[in-house]
Amino acid sequence: MMSELIPAKLHTHFVPPTQATSPRHPRWYTLTHSDRTGDMFLTIAAEIDQQQIAGWYTRLMRDEVVAEWQYEAGRASLNVHCHVSGGLIVGGGAWRVAIFRGHMSLVLEAFRHGDRAMFQENPELDQAQVWVHFHARQKELNLVEPCGVLGDYKQECSTTS
Repeated sequence: MMSELIPAKLHTHFVPPTQATSPRHPRWYTLTHSDRTGDMFLTIAAEIDQQQIAGWYTRLMRDEVVAEWQYEAGRASLNVHCHVSGGLIVGGGAWRVAIFRGHMSLVLEAFRHGDRAMFQENPELDQAQVWVHFHARQKELNLVEPCGVLGDYKQECSTTS
């Protein structure tokens, strides 16, 4: 993935009935990317976009990131899921955890930018806690980590990007 978000390389697609500002729940993000072009592909829908992650390359690399909005006691949180083992994954689990950690700010910035109309309509979502879930066969790599609040990942507007 890229080291900083280039908005022109982020392609966002809403799957009906999900729209730019509704519904808030259920709402899932499915993010994949092209190593060749640097383009990022974000689907926002009521469930994980299985078709987006079904391609042979994505199944081989397992470098997609999915996230779900959850609400408990009136508070929103964003739960991000990364596969670090299983399937036809390239690279060891500890290495993959490090890669996902290193790119997580870019991933969250892509979610925040791609769904910016939802945040403009619901600014309280910027205060939502982000939890990153690493899914692994190895118990020591099967982790859940806090990653701040989503508002920390707002992209500053720039005409050069």
